[in-house]
Amino acid sequence: MTNILIRILDFLFAFLGLLFTFPFLLIIIIIGLFDTGSPIFLQKRVGKNKKAFTLIKFRTMSVETKSVASHLANTASITKLGSFLRKTKIDELPQLINVLNGDMSFVGPRPNLFNQEELIEERDRRGVYNVLPGITGLAQINNIDMSTPKLLAETDQRMLLSLTLKDYFKYIFMTATGSGSGDAVDTK
Repeated sequence: MTNILIRILDFLFAFLGLLFTFPFLLIIIIIGLFDTGSPIFLQKRVGKNKKAFTLIKFRTMSVETKSVASHLANTASITKLGSFLRKTKIDELPQLINVLNGDMSFVGPRPNLFNQEELIEERDRRGVYNVLPGITGLAQINNIDMSTPKLLAETDQRMLLSLTLKDYFKYIFMTATGSGSGDAVDTK
């Protein structure tokens, strides 16, 4: 698949997605103000060519929660609204802004934190940072999260080497219909 075609599809879908969900996004922001006082979550992530970008999501954890990978976070940090947003994957909707800005694609490896050194090393070795990170991809629909860095990097590489237009739509559809659990949160 060509990068130009992907970028056109990403831009078009992100623009239309934001246009049609804007009233809904405003409602979530207002409810989020009552839930945490700070409904938008911004976090520096590793992007294409290992350059930093700011990931935008709806906040699902209390404001005091330490900034760690989801699999290292404790469920006690998740708010009631946050639990709903995670289960429905609505917390990901603000990433449409990242896609529109060209920081992310709909399909690609999930962007990791800069402190996830083992994952960075595994992905760097496999050329995963040569592309834009994505909202979803092969790893997400197969429930492979950042708790298994080598497996995740291998899966990301496999996806990137074989990605077709059909796969692009398949991964988006499967994510939208509930396949995969995204990044798991520690239940300890």
